[in-house]
Amino acid sequence: MTVIFSDLDGTLLDRDTYAWDAAEPALRLLKDCGIAWVLVTSKTRAEVEHWRRVLENDHPFVVENGGAIFVPAGCLGGLPNARRWNGYDVIDPGKPYAEVIARLEWASRASQCRVRGFHEMTAEEVAVACHLPAEQAVLAKQREFDEPFEVIDLERAGELEAAIAAQGMKSVRGGRFQHVSGQHDKGCAVKLLTSLFRRRADSQVTAIGLGDSLNDIPLLEAVDVPVVVRSADMGAILERVPLALVADRKGPEGWSDAVLDILRDHSCDQDETA
Repeated sequence: MTVIFSDLDGTLLDRDTYAWDAAEPALRLLKDCGIAWVLVTSKTRAEVEHWRRVLENDHPFVVENGGAIFVPAGCLGGLPNARRWNGYDVIDPGKPYAEVIARLEWASRASQCRVRGFHEMTAEEVAVACHLPAEQAVLAKQREFDEPFEVIDLERAGELEAAIAAQGMKSVRGGRFQHVSGQHDKGCAVKLLTSLFRRRADSQVTAIGLGDSLNDIPLLEAVDVPVVVRSADMGAILERVPLALVADRKGPEGWSDAVLDILRDHSCDQDETA
């Protein structure tokens, strides 16, 4: 059984335009073969639900850098430590958003390093910073577990990192912003979902992962076949995941090329959907 775990921005979606049409050949193959493709992103639940409708994706998904895993109810059987909510079985190891913000603000004061988080930005400011349509910027601000922020006093960034870590929090670089959260990441979520797919299928699972940013490193380390989609972070990612495949192109073009290459010899004789 094969399962695809994929980042969104800069990977399946173009980083600047959010176009995805170039990935259509690979998406069509995944649908024809009945292969589950799981979105694993720093985006919010509200954003991912939008993109699942656009992309016609009905598989589990991971939001806010592993802050929560959403599995359509009954899709993978009984989930340990899950709660039922709005048609999903939800596992949410992330800390509440208010606590994440409070700890970021404490770290900023303690390190004397000024930051600017999403909670301080208007939807219009988020739209400009992220090249988002206004309505999607509103969805991006509906955060529950993870706070994107920019560092203003760059010369004190090291002290800020230390202050965040001293509280047992995690800070990681995404495609556009630094993110602070509890002790979770994309890799933890991928490992859990892989085990659930394996249990449901009662067979070996080959996990393929695609990402382009530093916060995708845990995802890439957690899969059997890691793929780096070309980006400015590619060199740093390959230092950590040296055996990863590298897509020939950026964004959805590279994503589609890589998926089609990996699955070229894949048999579609049997529906793999869990």
